[in-house]
Amino acid sequence: MTQPAPASLIDHFGLDASDVRTEVGRGLTGADDGELFLEYRQSEALMFDNGRLKQASYDTAQGFGLRAIKSDAVGFAHSSDLSLPALRRAADAVGAVRGGYAGSYAAAPTRSNVRLYGADNPLEAPGFEAKIQLLGEIDAYTRARDPRVRQVTVSLAATWQQVEILRADGERYHDIRPLVRLNVSVVAGSGDRQETGSHGYGGREGYARFVEAALWREAADDAVRQALVNLEAVPAPAGEMDVVLGPGWPGVMLHEAVGHGLEGDFNRKGSSAFAGLMGQRVAASGVTVVDDGTLAGRRGSLSIDDEGTPTNRTVLIEDGVLVGYIQDRQNARLMNMKPTGNGRRQDYAHRPMPRMTNTYMLAGTHDPAAILASVKNGIYAANFGGGQVDITSGKYVFQCTEAYRIENGRLGAPVKGAMLIGNGPTDLNRISMVGNDLALDLGVGTCGKNGQGVPVGVGQPTLRLDRITVGGTG
Repeated sequence: MTQPAPASLIDHFGLDASDVRTEVGRGLTGADDGELFLEYRQSEALMFDNGRLKQASYDTAQGFGLRAIKSDAVGFAHSSDLSLPALRRAADAVGAVRGGYAGSYAAAPTRSNVRLYGADNPLEAPGFEAKIQLLGEIDAYTRARDPRVRQVTVSLAATWQQVEILRADGERYHDIRPLVRLNVSVVAGSGDRQETGSHGYGGREGYARFVEAALWREAADDAVRQALVNLEAVPAPAGEMDVVLGPGWPGVMLHEAVGHGLEGDFNRKGSSAFAGLMGQRVAASGVTVVDDGTLAGRRGSLSIDDEGTPTNRTVLIEDGVLVGYIQDRQNARLMNMKPTGNGRRQDYAHRPMPRMTNTYMLAGTHDPAAILASVKNGIYAANFGGGQVDITSGKYVFQCTEAYRIENGRLGAPVKGAMLIGNGPTDLNRISMVGNDLALDLGVGTCGKNGQGVPVGVGQPTLRLDRITVGGTG
């Protein structure tokens, strides 16, 4: 099914390297920047549902995207037809954006020998039959955990992507990117009431570590635990109250309510609530937020971004002060800043833009137990589901999928239907305690922006936020 990685995608596609360089140079002559992006990708997805294999898919995709940048204008053409005539047509198309413009082609990205993940193809091992057997074992184990478990869905997914970037100055960049994920979802019921729970994990490596019994049993146990907790949940209270966010995955709220607002394109255009605030205090003291694409094996990490720039650990907010933005090459140049290695695209058919990698808040000094004990009446949010954010205003709404009442500094009953409602830039200043228990998510995040989805990571320590609006059902 799978094949070894070719040394060069240009050679793999049967193209003459000199002809390709000629057409790329012709399309980008006079442009400020741009590149040819080549991609070959294999992917699989398997789902076990209701005790049987319900889905098994395998796909390969390949193609190129050619981009020419003229100031803030972009010419972009893409094709799955990897031929010289198709590349010539693409060069004609992107060259049209320049008109009589003659820019100064930007210097190539610096190179790095850092490799944050291996090149092994996760689709090759274990074999198909072994994967089906594994899904069946996880299903049976999960169903046996509690008689109230009514439905179990187990899924495995993997991609293996090879990219090659060719610039008009002749510089070439390569990367091979594995990505895997395993997820267990549970529906538990009692009488007419049913509730759900889920647990997933993954990263940029092969399946070997992720299919170990200890790890998937932990995932199954936690999915069942969440569903049973939610079966006992009472209607959530509503009103303004103190909120404690748990460590790890609740950092998705930071990603959405704050991270997107720190992406370069929104700030260059003045459409972010953080636009024009560089060097100013935007969060409470002790709050430091970073975007770090250099964490080995993490879902959001990349050895190089989709423009060839090595990823970085970029400090965005330092001790409450805005000190950085998330940048690709185009927006960095237009804002007179440096690229941060965050030029990302979903695939060859999409042009890159500033996107997060692994975005998280650094640990503080407070003991999590002390943070909980400091709240007389509030909500502890342990897990989140979907949310909505307005980048311009910073307003957000997030649904809690696992939450509890806090009563006199102790965890109380689980609650159902809790929604956190607020404003990201405002609520950064309502963080009064930052825990010493920083945790990253387990490798399940996918970020959407302008119709593109890319894998990301999130994280944070336990946080106390003062006087947050909670929408409830009680």
